[in-house]
Amino acid sequence: MAMSDMPPPVRLLDQLRNQIRYLHYSIRTEHAYVHWVRAFVRFHGLRHPAELGGADVEAFLAWLATDRNVAVSTHKQALSALLFLYQKVLGLSVRWMEEINRPQRPPRLPVVLSHDEVARVLAALPDEHRLFGQLLYGTGMRLLEGLRLRVKDIEFDRRAIVVREGKGGKDRIVMLPASLDQPLRAQLAAAHALWTADRAAGVAGVQVPNALDRKYPRAPLSWMWFWAFPQATLSDDPRGAGVRRHHQLEQSFQRAFKRAVQAAGLSKPATPHTLRHSFATHLLLGGYDIRTVQELLGHSDVSTTMIYTHVLKLGGGAVRSPVDHLMGWSPERVWPGAAASTPGGRMPPPPPAWPPAGPNAGPNAGPRAEPHPGLPPGSFPALRPGRPPRAREPEAVYAVKPGPPPCFPATPSCTAAAVSAS
Repeated sequence: MAMSDMPPPVRLLDQLRNQIRYLHYSIRTEHAYVHWVRAFVRFHGLRHPAELGGADVEAFLAWLATDRNVAVSTHKQALSALLFLYQKVLGLSVRWMEEINRPQRPPRLPVVLSHDEVARVLAALPDEHRLFGQLLYGTGMRLLEGLRLRVKDIEFDRRAIVVREGKGGKDRIVMLPASLDQPLRAQLAAAHALWTADRAAGVAGVQVPNALDRKYPRAPLSWMWFWAFPQATLSDDPRGAGVRRHHQLEQSFQRAFKRAVQAAGLSKPATPHTLRHSFATHLLLGGYDIRTVQELLGHSDVSTTMIYTHVLKLGGGAVRSPVDHLMGWSPERVWPGAAASTPGGRMPPPPPAWPPAGPNAGPNAGPRAEPHPGLPPGSFPALRPGRPPRAREPEAVYAVKPGPPPCFPATPSCTAAAVSAS
């Protein structure tokens, strides 16, 4: 065979894409892995990854962690992309792959909104996004799971919604909120009008999973496969299948939700995923067991769902602070009848007055000054007349010494460049 007759070599990124699609990874995984492999090659001056080794991978990851200051999840994603490149695409399995340090993500508590905060945010959403926000909070679906709903997945008779190919490629069933029955029917009626216009205009149809369009050529054009929340305009298929009708873009709802959070006056970093956290927390507050919440959320392990129990332990008035006794606060002021739920039907007695009076009084006993107006008597001890306040810390802590700020050699980020840049 002549040299001119040989097929051109397959580019590295094309090999990566082909292997990802062969293993049926999602298109978002494909985009992420291609991004990190491209960044890795550019970081090392366009050298082929086959010429690089473990030290080069460690140098790239160290640059991400130190210079770029990426999060732990981003660091792990880049590492997963490079390991996939070497193991699945280049077919290499060397010892340094097992010796690469993997960062551990510290546990974080989710951001949860109260019932009143959820109501304020949903009310602040524009009309075209309010129903979708109510559906996310009412079912606990993830953002993309709600956007990818098909007409066939909403079963009004069973009061159920089938979530297809959720996280991890798993299917599950969630409840259909009774209050959203009529609004969802109206939404499907508007989607049906859009589907009818597409059929009259000869639009190619919607995307269907796998090779279903070859097995059933009319499936992309059928009503049951149409999106429950379609996009108003047509768009190009990301994998080159032509112009199609796509579902609503997640960025549109994310921007609308961010503006709604600001309009509601919330000071929490709430995102659309916060509605899922609030859904799980409010179900547990309502008395539902942890296994039911686990199935509705689609968690494989109950330990993932248990994080919401930590939110319940720390909030909701589960533990009374000792300062409430000191201030003379009672739940009866906010929740009438709360004393009836305590053991014996009585609130704990208030603490004794301080300082003690009588012959056994301590050296600090003496005339007490009047407390701040609005605070109950005896809330805070008063200083004896004529005694000035004293600082607990030595004066050297507050002294300002002339000269440049201290720089400790053991701290990598405390360098001359860092000090001058700040």
